[in-house]
Amino acid sequence: ALEVATATVFTALSEAALSGPRMAKVCQRAENEYAGVQCGIMDQFVSCVARPDTAMFLDCRSLSFEIVPFEAPAHALVIANTNKPRGLVDSEYNKRRRECEEGVRLLSGKLNGVTALRDVTPEQFSAHRAWLPDPVADRCKHVIDENDRVLGSVQALQAGNLSKFGQLMNASHDSLRDLYEVSCRELDVMVDIARSTPGVVGSRMTGGGFGGCTITLVEAGAVTSLETEVREHYSSQTGFEPDIYVCRLAGGAGEVL
Repeated sequence: ALEVATATVFTALSEAALSGPRMAKVCQRAENEYAGVQCGIMDQFVSCVARPDTAMFLDCRSLSFEIVPFEAPAHALVIANTNKPRGLVDSEYNKRRRECEEGVRLLSGKLNGVTALRDVTPEQFSAHRAWLPDPVADRCKHVIDENDRVLGSVQALQAGNLSKFGQLMNASHDSLRDLYEVSCRELDVMVDIARSTPGVVGSRMTGGGFGGCTITLVEAGAVTSLETEVREHYSSQTGFEPDIYVCRLAGGAGEVL
């Protein structure tokens, strides 16, 4: 968000014409080459191109995208910050990427046309998992299954099936915790508190992990209960005071006139 906001200011001041996708690529390059984090383009892209009250389905290879309806007038999205100090997140992120790249190298020797984990179906992975060492196999399983969950999430939102969407949120967090191993006790506590609160549809960590935030889809009438439960139980279990934000789906960065 900071990268995209800075780029938006610079382009406005210089009166340069830069499309949303092009700006996202420039911002990704800044993070890869200057910050040293070998991230993808998803965060920058959505910060540039998002539209209010919708979700975005992005193909990170072609940069084609689809705006997906997120019609949930009776629900809210709640962001909860664990406020746990984070260290070594960037190095762990790069390590996970290297492990996935090793998985691609090994799987490409068994499957034709594999240049990224997105090219491997869950069924193909199950048939060839034995060729991968631990923890590479777990990292790859998370990514392959997560891609499948994304496709399922798009279908769920298009059908207005928020219950299914919430189930996929939960499965995503469990996989990030158990297979990709980028969660932490504080995130897990926050998610567990949310999931035990009546009216919560789904909850998961978001961002790079090892701290940071969770995102929870909750019935609008249960937002106050969720806030109360988190404030009462999270700090007593972790020693950190949470920050809680009830959010709406906003558009990408732009000039404020």
